Amino acid sequence: MSQWNTICKIDDILPATGVCALVNDQQVAIFRPRHDDQIYAISNIDPFFQSSVLSRGLIAEHQGELWVASPLKKQRFRLRDGLCMEDENRSVAHFEARVKDGAVQIKA
Repeated sequence: MSQWNTICKIDDILPATGVCALVNDQQVAIFRPRHDDQIYAISNIDPFFQSSVLSRGLIAEHQGELWVASPLKKQRFRLRDGLCMEDENRSVAHFEARVKDGAVQIKA
């Protein structure tokens, strides 16, 4: 059964950045693209290199969608669902995320 896991306060994540959290033994990259409470969560593991780096990637907007570019070879992953722009066979897991009473929560 899935449950909501409280990770941190929304103010602990600077706008336009990401952080990494361990949720049920999975590394999750949590992104706050803007100054509001909108957040996204995908796997932190870059599937091209099996490295824990996506939370340190650059957030960008392309054709109205938010993406994160891996800091290694710059493959882009869509924040809303983890789709890889360059190779959909290398997409990453997506996690439900929300802010409740100022706390960031991930469903896992």
